[in-house]
Amino acid sequence: MGRRKAQPNQNLCVACGVCVHQCPREAIAIYKGCYAVVDSLKCIGCGLCQKACPADVITLVEEAEVYHGDK
Repeated sequence: MGRRKAQPNQNLCVACGVCVHQCPREAIAIYKGCYAVVDSLKCIGCGLCQKACPADVITLVEEAEVYHGDK
């Protein structure tokens, strides 16, 4: 089993910022006021953001499954 990372569903995120304030590693930011993004290098997979998210749109996924955008 690999390391887990937080991954918000950007289509459903309401950009409230609750997850940003819960993250002990400052790994989450709100992108252009639209949705949360996670810096996978900083994320430790603790799950605090997932538990705090009022929209319930953050999942913890295995590091190999984390989407890094189009490259």
